[in-house]
Amino acid sequence: MQTFGRHIRRGVVLTAICLMTFANSGCTLTSGFAGVLWQYMVFWKTLPPVPVPAYQSQLIEDKLHEDEYYNRVPVLDPVGGENAPIFCVDPPSEDQVIRALPDDPAGGVAFFQETQMNNVRIVVEQLVDRLDECKVYPLVGPCRLHHCHYKCTVYYDKVIRSYWPIPFTHVDQTQEVVYIDKDHLIRCAGPTVQ
Repeated sequence: MQTFGRHIRRGVVLTAICLMTFANSGCTLTSGFAGVLWQYMVFWKTLPPVPVPAYQSQLIEDKLHEDEYYNRVPVLDPVGGENAPIFCVDPPSEDQVIRALPDDPAGGVAFFQETQMNNVRIVVEQLVDRLDECKVYPLVGPCRLHHCHYKCTVYYDKVIRSYWPIPFTHVDQTQEVVYIDKDHLIRCAGPTVQ
């Protein structure tokens, strides 16, 4: 009889431990996963919104923008004939040139030190326009690499303002040089079929 009572006590203790584990984990036997999901939804609704600094959101947008538009190498279809003229058509845009500057001159901390770019002028010069021979590239196939290299010079007035502790404004005429490569692949045309 004592062994039977001992088994019952062990069973009650194990059941209590299991119930405590479930209760502490957020799961209950009656509501299950839906109850846990509802609890989290109510929890997030009661929290106040946390402001995201403009600097952080701008970094995220810049990264997405660069990956989507500027860090891809396009593969173009073959051009009309073997001796057709091929030349660089699309110079870098103003947006791409400004994003390629080594240090972002605009920004700063509001009211302490703010930096602005005024009277921006961009001069784009083509340095290289060369077409390589046909070669097999992995995951693309037989293509020719078209080299298009540009030298972009950015002239602007760099304005530095501070309002605290001593207000001042400093204007400096600045010049930055950025080299941008807009290389792309052109598929090699196969033999002509008669």
